[in-house]
Amino acid sequence: METEATTPRPVCAQEALGLLNCAAENPYDREKCLSLLDALRVCIRQKRVKKFSLAEASSTGTTEAPKSK
Repeated sequence: METEATTPRPVCAQEALGLLNCAAENPYDREKCLSLLDALRVCIRQKRVKKFSLAEASSTGTTEAPKSK
């Protein structure tokens, strides 16, 4: 019997990712992005999300580009 390891997903991750990818598309489709924003808002209200945060760079193993002064 095979068991798959599942990584917990952040709340509303699919909706947030869809909106971010829409905003990055060229050409930008405002109507599509507004629809995805509405879907994210519905998810947030259903799950009663109060605040989002991003993972620390050190915990994900990624590095940020140095900031210029």
